[in-house]
Amino acid sequence: MALWVEKHRPLSLDKLTFHQGLTDHLKQLAGSGDLPHLLVYGPTGAGKRTRIAAVLREIYGPGAEKLKVSQRVFETPSRRKLEINLISSSYHIEVNPSDAGIYDRVIIQDLIKEIAQTQQVATSSARKFKVVVIHEADALTRDAQHALRRTMEKYMGNMRVILCSTSTGKIISPVQSRCLLVRVAAPTPEEVVDVMGLVAKKEGISLPPAYARKLADGSKRNLHRALLMLEAAYVQQYPFAESQDVVLPEWELYIKEIAMAALSEQTPAKLMAVRKQLYEVLTHCIPPTTVLRTIAMHLIDLVPESLKSEIAHQAALYEQRLQAGQKAIVHLEAFIAKFMSVFKRHRMEVD
Repeated sequence: MALWVEKHRPLSLDKLTFHQGLTDHLKQLAGSGDLPHLLVYGPTGAGKRTRIAAVLREIYGPGAEKLKVSQRVFETPSRRKLEINLISSSYHIEVNPSDAGIYDRVIIQDLIKEIAQTQQVATSSARKFKVVVIHEADALTRDAQHALRRTMEKYMGNMRVILCSTSTGKIISPVQSRCLLVRVAAPTPEEVVDVMGLVAKKEGISLPPAYARKLADGSKRNLHRALLMLEAAYVQQYPFAESQDVVLPEWELYIKEIAMAALSEQTPAKLMAVRKQLYEVLTHCIPPTTVLRTIAMHLIDLVPESLKSEIAHQAALYEQRLQAGQKAIVHLEAFIAKFMSVFKRHRMEVD
């Protein structure tokens, strides 16, 4: 049984309900016959992947929806074996090279070049090029991005690349200059309410406007999160009540406990206890950057005004180190230790 967020995902550009100007632009690009390389960026839950899938359907028809999942083994120069999951159809392939960490350049060089050098198999297709969709493009190393740039130049004749990322700040200028940038902004709270209303109608349930607005505000304009919260609330209690609490994910509540623990006591013993909690979160596959950002946001909300900018600065610094390093726990624990140091010094100065 599929989750509502997947069950009611729009499959075509015509069924998208917000950012109509962007939808018209994508439809025009898909129908032009010569799709450029695209860099689709925007915050999490804004609908980037949905729009990419809709563009592929617009170009190739229903055949782009016939997906298969496979695994591919790559060999690094040091003869290390890498297993990468691929999602593909007869017309395109989706890959996340950042899963390979510092070896993502191998994926770019081997897989994408192999695809680029093969002709379109389906002769019935009106397009002679295949599409490579690269998710989390902003997590690629600089070496991988330079390899991608050369591949995009050399095989433009029979391959197009669609990059999907949360921002453009970590993507090198040569790659950006070869792509058409498409920004997918987060939906407004009103648009989130409208989408939840459509999903509720399809499911045959009644959603009070006041509670829908409460869910939209709790989702922080993340549509994916809003629909998951709606389904969780339906499982918890139906019919809905306007006073009903918004169901937050357990991992988010647990991370809030970590922030509160760091705020309550600044000692080596407390730091060791927090480290165990951080390990617990990481073992449940919560991305380390998400953990750090969530802790930082809770701390910024709770500390005095004079400390907010310092905490934000330290969070940005340790996020950069987190992405450049290998062991996430080291950098997360270092951020907590730094916060404890800053907050304890502040309390001593005030006292």
